[in-house]
Amino acid sequence: MKIEFREFNPFDLWIWLEFETTPSGMEQQYIEEVFDSWFYLGKLGAFNAENLQVQDMGIDISYMYYSTDSVEDILMSPMHNMSDFEYQGIWGRCWFDLGTSDLIGIDILINALYQLSKEFVTIKRLIIGGQNEDWPVARRSQELFTEN
Repeated sequence: MKIEFREFNPFDLWIWLEFETTPSGMEQQYIEEVFDSWFYLGKLGAFNAENLQVQDMGIDISYMYYSTDSVEDILMSPMHNMSDFEYQGIWGRCWFDLGTSDLIGIDILINALYQLSKEFVTIKRLIIGGQNEDWPVARRSQELFTEN
């Protein structure tokens, strides 16, 4: 799976997937479950790089003290919105407003899609941000969610 980054605006972000073949209904379900799960975690503030206590501890976390006091002092970093996943031939896309979530979320999504591509549905290319000349975007993304 090739990974490309284009113009990145976290409040108006398209994520594109190019498949080797048109994805079947079951393959579409796998893709959508990954994106839905990723978004729900983001909506709950899971991608907050200010609170990585376990990661920062290192390999030995046996009997680690986890400070819930420090979690209370950290600002939330939730994602805000997601569109429905769309398909057109060998392409799939989804729009996001990442809100104040940290970019660790992008790494987590890439890791999940990379493994999904190896085991379930072959993803030829993942494009994060920008436009796709094969499938233009109407300037509608933010208007879809401004009245929610």
